[in-house]
Amino acid sequence: DPADPMGEPCRVLVLFAHPALHNSRVNRRLIDAIDGLDGITINDLYAHYPNFHIDVAREQTLLRQHDLIVFQHPFYWYSSPAILKQWQDLVLEHGFAYGQGGTALQGKAFLSAISTGGPAESYGAQGSNHFSMLELLAPFRQTAALCGMEFLPPFVVHGTHRLSEPAAIDPYASDYRSLLTALRDGSIDLERLRQLPFLQHNLESLLPTPESAGHAR
Repeated sequence: DPADPMGEPCRVLVLFAHPALHNSRVNRRLIDAIDGLDGITINDLYAHYPNFHIDVAREQTLLRQHDLIVFQHPFYWYSSPAILKQWQDLVLEHGFAYGQGGTALQGKAFLSAISTGGPAESYGAQGSNHFSMLELLAPFRQTAALCGMEFLPPFVVHGTHRLSEPAAIDPYASDYRSLLTALRDGSIDLERLRQLPFLQHNLESLLPTPESAGHAR
């Protein structure tokens, strides 16, 4: 049986999808912040599969080996870059991820880590995008549900067009590193986490204090 990824140390797989990383400011900085961390595997899909010829066996093996699966990508047209959709179509097979015998992902956790050009206030009934971020993430939420995974509140970097200076991006990168490290170590307030709509503005209430960090697993 897969280990319960929530509340105890776990292995983290970051499925990273950005088709133009050399032009990225925010996602590149987020990836740099977690690169090399023990227990966190970065799987750069565009780097591995420039021709979209996805190795399904490799990807399924990686999924089996990890407990928390992170989809990190810019939120292109209310969805993901094309390769991540290709990945889902091929890797999340019937009999593996869902359906009869498809129990490989049951009990694992799913986290969306996304960036948007629009500001937070543009997502909602009164905003220019008309729907909330959680509503727009419904396909990912249902994918997690169908696969028997727990969908965690997303980590969202809004208004990336306004984040032109590295100093404006660094706090998000630091939060991302802290979040994934705490999830990896099982040192996060899970009951509080599950009550939140988003993670990016609420980390202080979730992460251990310096006084308690020494006692965290």
